[in-house]
Amino acid sequence: MIEIRTLRQEELRDSMNLSMYAFQYELPEEEIVERLAAADPEQTWGFFIDGKLASKLTIFDMTTWIYNKPFKMGGVAGVASWPEHRRQGMVSQLLSKALQVMKENGQTISYLHPFAVAFYRKFGWELSMTYKRYELQTNQLPRMKQAEGSITRVTPSAAVLNPIYEAYAKQFNGPIERTQEWWDSRIFKKKGHVGVYLNAAGEPRGYVHYQIENYECTIHELVYLDQDSKSGLWKFISDHDSMFRKLTLQAPPDDDLPFELEDPRIKQEIGAYFSARIVDVEGFLSQLELRHACLPADTALSLHVRDEQAPWNHGTFELRLNGPEGTAVVTKTAEEPGGADGAAAHGLACDIRTLTVLLLGSKSAGELHRLGRLQGHGQAVELLQAALPRRACYLPDFF
Repeated sequence: MIEIRTLRQEELRDSMNLSMYAFQYELPEEEIVERLAAADPEQTWGFFIDGKLASKLTIFDMTTWIYNKPFKMGGVAGVASWPEHRRQGMVSQLLSKALQVMKENGQTISYLHPFAVAFYRKFGWELSMTYKRYELQTNQLPRMKQAEGSITRVTPSAAVLNPIYEAYAKQFNGPIERTQEWWDSRIFKKKGHVGVYLNAAGEPRGYVHYQIENYECTIHELVYLDQDSKSGLWKFISDHDSMFRKLTLQAPPDDDLPFELEDPRIKQEIGAYFSARIVDVEGFLSQLELRHACLPADTALSLHVRDEQAPWNHGTFELRLNGPEGTAVVTKTAEEPGGADGAAAHGLACDIRTLTVLLLGSKSAGELHRLGRLQGHGQAVELLQAALPRRACYLPDFF
């Protein structure tokens, strides 16, 4: 008998055993017990054959910041099958179920870390989050001007760091809202120290979470709210130069550190990170804040969306940009998407993957139109590009 359902408490260990096998890691028994105690079996969906777990995935109930607003997000993780059950369509059925569940839960967007980007593209997820990774030698560290404030080393505390983090996170599209449990289990589990920057008025404006070991400095997180705090934090880091020979740092994709270095020829790379997917087009668009000041009054736009995995997204949507506080009034007007040629004067057509990167801001309407991923009239492309402010997509966390 085949069954797709959430796990029961006594099945959590089976799920963890599958994760350890599929992702090739082992945990000591005491950590397994700790994780099992904290796990919610109803977050994990399993594909069962004759009562035995064959495949599974987990959906975390999370909040993400997009254009400075909180959106409910389904974080998909731990997608795995036992080898004897692979390539039999089980993951496909689980992902289909996950989309239905997330829509019912009001999670209008989903993120996941793909083992293969191409695999999840088949189900509508598109690579949306990237990062920069720097490697600097001590003689390449930035020499920034003296900041007005000071640094104090603190015991890691969400009460101190979270207000700084949230102010920083809202500058991007994609960061998640960190709960107390997330800080404790994900952030503070990392070794190292925390330094907080206080400006001249004594206000916390940035922090660095760092670890120095074997003459290497790893910056777990560098968060600053202005140039003064950035300068102060880098001065603090550089004052450790006698303790390490090499520093590594992960930064947002639009980070401009090399421009501020005396010698910008440092080792740097761009990493592909998380994929995203709009789960509910109508719900997501209704929340999205648009730049009305750039648009004619009572502007209407038709979006023809192709989504074979989520039929509620497949069709034509009319956006009337006269909603309260910059939001759009969204109405589904047809169950089948029209082509660009058959669209209204302001019609655009694309698949769900393209729509996701467009609305998250990781690609502009103009770029996607030039690439052939967004079809429609030039006037409609310009209108949508004016309505969507460009913002870097960045996720400093992992799940």
